[in-house]
Amino acid sequence: MPRYTVHVRGEWLAVPCGDAQLTVGWLGREAVRRYIKNKPDNGGFASVDDVRFLVRRCKGLGLLDNEDPLDVALEDNEFVEVVIEGDAMSPDFIPSQPEGVYLYSKYREPEKYIALDGDSLTTEDLVNLGKGRYKIKLTPIAEKKVQKSREVIDSIIKERTVVYGITTGFGKFARTVIPINKLEELQFNLVRSHSSGVGKPLSPERCRMLLALRINVLAKGYSGISLETLKQVIEAFNASCLSYVPEKGTVGASGDLAPLSHLALGLIGEGKMWSPKSGWADAKYVLEAHGLKPIVLKPKEGLALINGTQMITSLGCEAVERASAIARQADIVAALTLEVLKGTTRAFDTDIHAVRPHPGQIEVAFRFRSLLDSDHHPSEIAESHRFCDRVQDAYTLRCCPQVHGVANDTIAFVKNVITTELNSATDNPMVFASRGETISGGNFHGEYPAKALDYLAIGVHELAAISERRIERLCNPSLSELPAFLVAEGGLNSGFMIAHCTAAALVSENKALCHPSSVDSLSTSAATEDHVSMGGWAARKALRVIEHVEQVLAIELLAACQGIEFLRPLKTTTPLEKVYDLVRSVVRPWIKDRFMAPDIEAVHRLLVEQKVWDVASPYIEKYKMEHIPESRPVSPTAFSLESLHRKSSIIPESGDL
Repeated sequence: MPRYTVHVRGEWLAVPCGDAQLTVGWLGREAVRRYIKNKPDNGGFASVDDVRFLVRRCKGLGLLDNEDPLDVALEDNEFVEVVIEGDAMSPDFIPSQPEGVYLYSKYREPEKYIALDGDSLTTEDLVNLGKGRYKIKLTPIAEKKVQKSREVIDSIIKERTVVYGITTGFGKFARTVIPINKLEELQFNLVRSHSSGVGKPLSPERCRMLLALRINVLAKGYSGISLETLKQVIEAFNASCLSYVPEKGTVGASGDLAPLSHLALGLIGEGKMWSPKSGWADAKYVLEAHGLKPIVLKPKEGLALINGTQMITSLGCEAVERASAIARQADIVAALTLEVLKGTTRAFDTDIHAVRPHPGQIEVAFRFRSLLDSDHHPSEIAESHRFCDRVQDAYTLRCCPQVHGVANDTIAFVKNVITTELNSATDNPMVFASRGETISGGNFHGEYPAKALDYLAIGVHELAAISERRIERLCNPSLSELPAFLVAEGGLNSGFMIAHCTAAALVSENKALCHPSSVDSLSTSAATEDHVSMGGWAARKALRVIEHVEQVLAIELLAACQGIEFLRPLKTTTPLEKVYDLVRSVVRPWIKDRFMAPDIEAVHRLLVEQKVWDVASPYIEKYKMEHIPESRPVSPTAFSLESLHRKSSIIPESGDL
């Protein structure tokens, strides 16, 4: 018998349907009837006939026609909402729609798996898990480690040993011994009381990353969780049942307690959950819709689910991957600007950078040469000013290898820290099966990723700071030799005047955001947790800084392509012409003033999706193959992004673990 889960004014109702030919309108009336029946005051209605309503899907919020048969309009066990006329939508229904909610109707369940062992997850893997490209399985070795760890916990319970967080309270209550018959209640109370975050929820992608990373840490076998419970967590991940996790509330030690508690709260069937099938709904209904049961926590398992740095680290993974993408595309954008401003390539000479051999500087200079080498890619623009009297360019052009270079080296360093953190056990107490004991320590402290992500924000911001100055040079006719603000009939048209102001505003905002959060600490838990990392804010603001960098470079790329229009019919180098063509595939030339914000967002999407890199990188790679000796980093001990790319354990659905 089909059944539907219906939301009416904050109440969730399971409505069975014995006849598939019944209509959407019948479902709405039946849900309202049950709602009225359950209310002492009948919900303020005399009868169902007095209620006027609309019915819509929870997934995508599409309105339904009341006359449509249920078997045509809805799938079995689908989630719908009855909106009563005159009511505002209940805040309990959708606390906050995920960003880009319209995309989730396109979600397709993945067919491939990543095998997690707690030791080999990469930042790329985690970002792909967040995007819903893979499901999760444990390796056999990981399963054995988890089982052995749980045996230690079971032994502690059996022997009634006093161990922090297992047979005692938490934090200030560490000396309070809990009776054996209360140990499961202790774990549930821990999750409920610690679910105290505020703010909008993490997007589905970020929540999926958070859950995947917690699974990876549990797979290491130092947390004491049972294999049965861990497999339930994995089933929830594979079904994309994602808890409502507010983004604010962690101080980054003792781990990310508040967000991880919200993550666990949904898994035990409490609070809110989201899935592509249900949208936001009560967790117990979402789990039930996917054939899953709420987790029943055993001793130590609540603590195992909520103790660690996974909020900081999962957001840090996204930050470092996006930073890497925008940093290499910043070289392409700057090279195009240099062409438009008729700059010289002499500052990128191999010998200059060989005598100051920072790996990032060498790599950036190489990219500029690969994009601008007129012998390799003839540039009519470069040829047009070959015999000009200009000796050297402004710093914003000449010093790109030095400024962009340190951003690249910063990203490589941070990626190294984050990759280590991805595969680290960050619980307390730690369970060492080989020794048959638990040890209390401080691996939950988020100082490592917090400091690294503060550093990342500072390093990557400079890409926007120097980009904004190049936008100024493009827009200023006394510096560019182009029409003011890159538009004909200036005065009648304002062109890129305020687009430059937007870039300046974002750079200024970044300056405040780059103040490190990890230099702060506030004592919590009655001075038990008396030094904390504030790493949650470090991760969130790093992401905001990086988004601003992407947007500023989007404006520069738009401006550089507009500058090209005034140099036609001259052409730039082949790879940069490909970049120009890509931009023109989504944004037409600026002939007179028009609504500019959509253009900025369209080019921003090109950068986020790395399409600018995709069209230029084949030419960079070809140039590298033809100039291999000069493309080698000088320092053998330096961090490089490429050296940190480890092979991920991805297997097809039918693969044998």
